[in-house]
Amino acid sequence: MSAAGQSSDHLGDAPGGGWLVKSEPEDWGWQQMVAAGTCPWDGVRNAQALGHMRAMGPGDPVLFYHSGRERRIVGLTRVARSFYDDAQDPRSGLVDLTAERSLPRPVALKTIKADGRFDHLALVRQPRLSVMPVDAASLAALLALGGLDAAAGA
Repeated sequence: MSAAGQSSDHLGDAPGGGWLVKSEPEDWGWQQMVAAGTCPWDGVRNAQALGHMRAMGPGDPVLFYHSGRERRIVGLTRVARSFYDDAQDPRSGLVDLTAERSLPRPVALKTIKADGRFDHLALVRQPRLSVMPVDAASLAALLALGGLDAAAGA
């Protein structure tokens, strides 16, 4: 269920699912996210990505992915505030994210693509999408690859 009480088919019925957000490290990298602590996730205009943001609820785990040259999951954040309007950009919206932990072993896209368990993920199927769902089993497996216990995403 999303924060608004509407069923989210983005995650199916799998409890414990989460999300992945992408950022160019030159524009907003993991270290900036950690230094900020909690901040609004902005600049998203793609309708599908905005739909995913609308489905996010407080406490949901969110993987932080460096796009561009790095192409790897580097950290774990959590939704601090559900979707709300962006007063600066009426075509967009915001969610607040809180940095939680760095992954001890960043998980490279090539590793994800080489592992058949992740073939269904939007990260593999829709590489240009900047906000996407991650089912519970994939979230746990990605956290494990990154050196975190699956409970970190719970």
